[in-house]
Amino acid sequence: MRAEIISIGTELLLGHITDTNAVYLAQRLSALGIDLHFVSQVGDNRGRLTETLRKAWERADVIITTGGLGPTEDDVTREAIADLLQETPQVDSELAAVLTERYQLFSSAMPATNIKQAWLIPSATSLKNPSGTAPGWFVQNDNHIIISMPGVPKEMYQMWENEAEPRLSTLAGATIFTRILRISGMGESIVEDTIIDFIHLTNPTVATYAKSDAVDVRISAKAENTAKAREMVDDIDAQIRSVLGSVIFGEDKDTLASVAGDLLKKHGWTMSVMESCTGGLTASTITDIPGSSDYMRGGIVAYATDLKKSMGVPADVIEQHGVISRETALEMARASRLRCSSDVGIGITGVAGPDLQEGKPVGLVFIAIVTPETEVAEQFQMPGDRHDIKRRAALRALNMLRLALSSGSGN
Repeated sequence: MRAEIISIGTELLLGHITDTNAVYLAQRLSALGIDLHFVSQVGDNRGRLTETLRKAWERADVIITTGGLGPTEDDVTREAIADLLQETPQVDSELAAVLTERYQLFSSAMPATNIKQAWLIPSATSLKNPSGTAPGWFVQNDNHIIISMPGVPKEMYQMWENEAEPRLSTLAGATIFTRILRISGMGESIVEDTIIDFIHLTNPTVATYAKSDAVDVRISAKAENTAKAREMVDDIDAQIRSVLGSVIFGEDKDTLASVAGDLLKKHGWTMSVMESCTGGLTASTITDIPGSSDYMRGGIVAYATDLKKSMGVPADVIEQHGVISRETALEMARASRLRCSSDVGIGITGVAGPDLQEGKPVGLVFIAIVTPETEVAEQFQMPGDRHDIKRRAALRALNMLRLALSSGSGN
């Protein structure tokens, strides 16, 4: 099957937002074995959108649109699809009832203009939107498919994964099973070089993607049924794990914070952090996980040197080794355990920039982990600007925590 993505919104053409939806959909289509031939952007203009849809109709089997499903006059995606197919939209009573009920939950009357979000044409069925008011459309007409979804990324992702993709995968003629292996501590190019023999496979397919928090290795298999596809993925999964080893920290939607949290619960341990150059980012990332209150005791942002001392870092250690040192990071981890009455402590100190500190280079970071069973401290040289260094340091700390907890015996 041939596919085309049409991203709709004048704000895209003005450069006010980045089209992350198209990138996401391109990856999902690849996993389904559907060939993406074109990606287009068009503003909120009914005529131009209809013409763009007409061109896509001539050259693609599947057309996916994002954006333009709101209630205002410049939201014209439904109208353009109806124009293309020469079908008349009508209010669907069930959709209208759901829409009205949603507004009632917020104790407000639904504006009259919002009723267009309950429209359907004869060729369309609705796609549920649990996070917003605009349902999507799944259109089947003359051996073509049009999938129309909201432009808000969160809404679009949920609609695609829960509503659109299951329907499309059935029509694609085969079942696709995909697993993502998540990697920390190894760059994408090195990961690819390490598993290069797998990258050349045709079914299953294997590909690497650099994400903000990890490197992902996607394994996708196409087969006549899910069980067979899963079996094919399991085989390649085991082989890749034997090559990459402990740099793989999780699967699919796992994060370093969620995996570390699960390990803490398995051990029955609590944790705390004293951080300097990361400015509280590590603690914030940990507490992004629902249920983190089960193991997260607290965090101390000890930015100033005198505060580090008052929080329990020995003055003689700082005087002898400096604030930016392995020894100070270790004492910060120990002090966080004592101050927060936790089992596990993290200490982070470094130079986020833009200036040198203690004559030490920007990006130099020391991270320490102290558990009831082990103490470890490491030195890193983080690339990038101040924001990058903070983010990379927080992720390194979580990966070190994950490794330390994985090697421990626990309770």
